[in-house]
Amino acid sequence: MTPGSDGCFLLVDGHACAYRAFFAIRHLNSPTGGPVNAIFGFIKSVLKLHGRLGCTHGAVVWDGGLAAERVAALPGYKAQRPPMPAALGEQIDGMVEWLRAAGMNSLCRDGVEADDWIGGLAHQAEAAGRRVVIASPDKDFMQLVSPAIGLLHPNDKSEAVWTREQVRARSGVEPGQIVDWLALVGDAVDNIPGVPGVGPKTAADLLGRLGSIEGIYERLAEVKSDRIRAALESAREAVTRNVMMVRLRGEVAGTFELAAHAFREADAAALAGLYERWGFRGLRRELEAAGTAQGELL
Repeated sequence: MTPGSDGCFLLVDGHACAYRAFFAIRHLNSPTGGPVNAIFGFIKSVLKLHGRLGCTHGAVVWDGGLAAERVAALPGYKAQRPPMPAALGEQIDGMVEWLRAAGMNSLCRDGVEADDWIGGLAHQAEAAGRRVVIASPDKDFMQLVSPAIGLLHPNDKSEAVWTREQVRARSGVEPGQIVDWLALVGDAVDNIPGVPGVGPKTAADLLGRLGSIEGIYERLAEVKSDRIRAALESAREAVTRNVMMVRLRGEVAGTFELAAHAFREADAAALAGLYERWGFRGLRRELEAAGTAQGELL
């Protein structure tokens, strides 16, 4: 990456990007026969993000395991997820190696979920006066959207950076209500059960009329449907737990120094060596054409 002192702050959901690359490009091997399909797709995705957004700071953040507090509260949390494909797992180190050579931070810490760390960094960068873009398909990040924090969803063909408008279109509620909306609806991806019979539209309607989960339970008698009212009453404890499960724990990000997240000048020689090892001839040619004078990646 090329260094800079001003610009947006890019946060990439590492594993989400890696998985997407792995399944988008099925067959690609290095000259020695090892799989490099995910590495190639990952590199192209990060380069596209950097080229389009022009961010000068940021990081790729990886999952370091499940948060102990969430597992204690819900033992089945994410338990249904299949293990990472072996062919993808053996490529993760290569992605981290590429990020190091490209001059971008790669962050991972045992027991810290990437969502939480990204949430903390997003708020810290926002407080430092930066515009933040989070690249991820995870709907939990909708809770972070603000005038300074936007989302870039890889499945959105418009390639728009999501703001309040897109969050409302996707969920029917404001970004500040997303935690309560998810607590009511649940999250099948994370194996968090919602209130039986309360889907996205019903949850949005309840929050639109009653404001919050607290408001819903304070005014439960105003819920017209006997079935929904009974389901909410029965699920009160689970909903309270769900709020804790889906709210991002930004405190895990720790102390923050903006300069520590600045993109550094790429190590052109290291990148050339990686591209040679992986057989990425096109990327090697692009690297050589991009900045042999300054050794820049872009």
